[in-house]
Amino acid sequence: MKKLILILLLASSIFGSQLNWIHDYNKALDLAKKEHKDVYLFIGADACRYCKKFKKETLSKKYVMDTLRKTYIPVYLSRDQHKIPDKFEKFGAPRHYFLTSDGKIYNEDAGYFDPQKFLALIKESLFYK
Repeated sequence: MKKLILILLLASSIFGSQLNWIHDYNKALDLAKKEHKDVYLFIGADACRYCKKFKKETLSKKYVMDTLRKTYIPVYLSRDQHKIPDKFEKFGAPRHYFLTSDGKIYNEDAGYFDPQKFLALIKESLFYK
């Protein structure tokens, strides 16, 4: 049990430190306007195994983080811990939303993505904008 807790703490610290995730949707929109960026919203759940896999196998990669940071303000909302605005689907985690700084959704998807497929999703999203 102690090993499991240690692993979870390590994984969450790696995930959290890589991108400086924002956990407040409205603050993210304000920051996106200020920095002239869009918003990437990742909605997950604490017990979601695919959310954990996505964090561990995809979001832990520096090249993925660097690509994401160039264009987006990253937001993570757990349906178990954070207030999620009504316009977003809360179930079927993980959920991925790409938004303008005004909150307009221009692409969305759901599920686990390995690093290469997630990079492709990021690039694809820019075409929908």
